[in-house]
Amino acid sequence: MLRRLSLAIAVAAASNAMAWAEQAPLSTKTDLVTVYQEAAANNADLAAARADYEARSEVVPQARAGLLPNLSAGANLSDTRTQVDSPSTTSSRSGTVYQANLSQPLFRADRWFQLQAAKASNEQAVLELSATEQNLILQSAEAYFAVLRAQDNLASTKAEEAAFKRQLDQANERFDVGLSDKTDVLEAQAGFDTARANRIIALRQVEDAFQALTTLTNRDFSALEGIEHSLPILAPTPNDAKVWVDTAAAQNLNLQASNYAVDAAEETLRQRKSGHAPTLDAVASYQKGDNDSLGFSNNAASVNRFSGDVEQRSIGLQLNIPLYSGGLTSSQVRESYQRLNQTEQLRESLRRQVVQNTRNLHRAVNTDVETVQARKQSIISNQSALEATEIGYQVGTRNIVDVLDAQRELYSSVRNYNNARYDYILNNLRLKQAAGTLSPDDLNALEQYLKSDYNPDEDFLPPDLAKAAEAQLRGNSQY
Repeated sequence: MLRRLSLAIAVAAASNAMAWAEQAPLSTKTDLVTVYQEAAANNADLAAARADYEARSEVVPQARAGLLPNLSAGANLSDTRTQVDSPSTTSSRSGTVYQANLSQPLFRADRWFQLQAAKASNEQAVLELSATEQNLILQSAEAYFAVLRAQDNLASTKAEEAAFKRQLDQANERFDVGLSDKTDVLEAQAGFDTARANRIIALRQVEDAFQALTTLTNRDFSALEGIEHSLPILAPTPNDAKVWVDTAAAQNLNLQASNYAVDAAEETLRQRKSGHAPTLDAVASYQKGDNDSLGFSNNAASVNRFSGDVEQRSIGLQLNIPLYSGGLTSSQVRESYQRLNQTEQLRESLRRQVVQNTRNLHRAVNTDVETVQARKQSIISNQSALEATEIGYQVGTRNIVDVLDAQRELYSSVRNYNNARYDYILNNLRLKQAAGTLSPDDLNALEQYLKSDYNPDEDFLPPDLAKAAEAQLRGNSQY
């Protein structure tokens, strides 16, 4: 009967309340925002993404350097000896030459387009980092609610195990007084053993979920604040798929990054085409050294004319007109054209995927709203079904297999209800991420529905159902 279900839940909750209190003091429970902050500070993937952004941002100053003056300086120390056989003559020259060279590009179309491509790539890197940071918000929520989901699942399997244990005890009692045969005992034992195995698996899943949270944040957590059943289950605002799709097309971070990727590819194509264009540089040089070192003299007369240190200065323009490079430039143009085509197709593919995800998630949230209510009602329906089945078993119209199946359906409906709640929360966040509007404020909005005294063994059921069960238990205490 329903009172037996209520008793099973009450016993399961009472048997675990003290152990939960010992394992998870209220002061050690962590909230959702804290988990996100720990992830933002310690997540290895985010740190790698930031390092990648810092590295990619250097392409701009590197490209700009090709348009700025290039100045070099150096020195040359030499000792040269020359010997002529006929007539026999030996001469030597030695000394040091100091030199400086300056080059200023005046017309370098390829380098200009390279700079524009670098700027577009930098903007792409900024948006991709922002997308990674935004994705961490979702990852934090997914890891957090995965723990809560696993804990609620464990609590329901504990209650289910307790209910099957009571059914086994009842089957043994009935067998002892001759009201049932051994088959009922074996069926009840099988049901209890299955429930016990499910509880062991559920316990492992809780530990796995905590481990995933540790991997994300590099922090160990002993307990988390749970989500209240009073969390409003509402349709997305606005409840218009087209509005969400339009928002995603304009604000989705990955889609915006793909736009800059196309811009960079277009500028790179222009850069390659500019390989056919002439280049013009202003050049200047300065040299200082002794006469021998600079090579002004070839005979004694010139030595007398140019003795001591000599300086050379030159300034001019250097024009270079590419004529033929073995087909290299043309090949690079063809390659860049195909890279541009590839980038445009990837952007279109991403756009379609974003539209699909946005529409799917919008439908998912609306479905979740109805599913949560339906799953909650199914708990009530399965409670009634279990009560009717147990009555039928008592009067001989149902067998124990029917009772065990009804119990499984009841606790399955409890797990389905909790899964629907968590799916609703996460699908809401995923919808906002697809639309490009997800921010830490969305976690702050969920924060107000977290319970610092959340106990999965007591709170895995909606409060109104739990209170109804307790009231019925008190009203039938003579049983």
